[in-house]
Amino acid sequence: MDITLKEAAQRLLDADHILILSHQSPDGDTLGCASALLRGLQSLGKKARFLCSDPVPRKFNYLFAGIEPQEFSTEFVVSVDIADRQLFGKGLAEYVDQVDLCLDHHGTNGDFAKERYVDAKAAAACEILFQVLKEMQVEISPEIADCLFTGISTDTGCFRYGNVTPRTHHMAAELIELGAHAADINREMFDTKSRTRVAVERYALQSMTFHFDGKCAVLFLPISMVEELSAEEGDLDGIAAMPRQIEGVLAGVTVREKPDGTLKVSLRTNQPLNAADICAVFGGGGHAAAAGCAFTGKSFEEVKAMLLGEIGKQMERCGL
Repeated sequence: MDITLKEAAQRLLDADHILILSHQSPDGDTLGCASALLRGLQSLGKKARFLCSDPVPRKFNYLFAGIEPQEFSTEFVVSVDIADRQLFGKGLAEYVDQVDLCLDHHGTNGDFAKERYVDAKAAAACEILFQVLKEMQVEISPEIADCLFTGISTDTGCFRYGNVTPRTHHMAAELIELGAHAADINREMFDTKSRTRVAVERYALQSMTFHFDGKCAVLFLPISMVEELSAEEGDLDGIAAMPRQIEGVLAGVTVREKPDGTLKVSLRTNQPLNAADICAVFGGGGHAAAAGCAFTGKSFEEVKAMLLGEIGKQMERCGL
């Protein structure tokens, strides 16, 4: 059931012993949401903790700095920035049908929760969390401001993507006024790379293939490469943006092999192609310019053929 922002805030105010869930392969937005909500709830005297199927990348550790772990019997479950059931990951599979409240900004949200507040116009889920926390009358500390700014900045490519709106800039400015360390965050997120990350990028560029007269680029990140380079989650974050950055590419496909054999697909598109429509065919979802899906029991070549087939169909419909 869809509810209003005010109702979503009230559900959190009425609840206690709250479990916050982020999506697998966590990025800055889902972690920014989780950490901001965690800090906000605990500041109100509530008990709250956070779970994710995958470890938090080291570069995002500052989001949770100083938060004391709390153990309790869960009474209320809230998911943040999770668009569909696939994104919970195997580590959170038991909670897929137990979500009381979903806070999300994906128009393709799978409606898995008892109640949800979805704002597809929000550039990042952290925009929604900012509004929810203010509705709850949580004092936005500099630490919470850092969490929210991180989510907004990372999900907009440092305010470069087409999902950015005037509201996005207004919120970012307000967060800076509240103490967010914008320059430090942006430098860490966008201007700092580990040597392992550079090695991953080198591998990605060398393995990339082009299709449809260069309008589509595909890269594959096998688990063998991840293990060989000892790459951590943070070393892989943002790789999906690389194919679309190449001149003439309208569809950038990144397929990553997970330790359990699952193939996780990240699709980035430029107009007139729609990433969400393509991924929806395979049970995934997202936004028009960025979406994802996952496959189990299939080889990379099989998945690549299926994706290229659907991308080709959309290109034909668009007259490309």
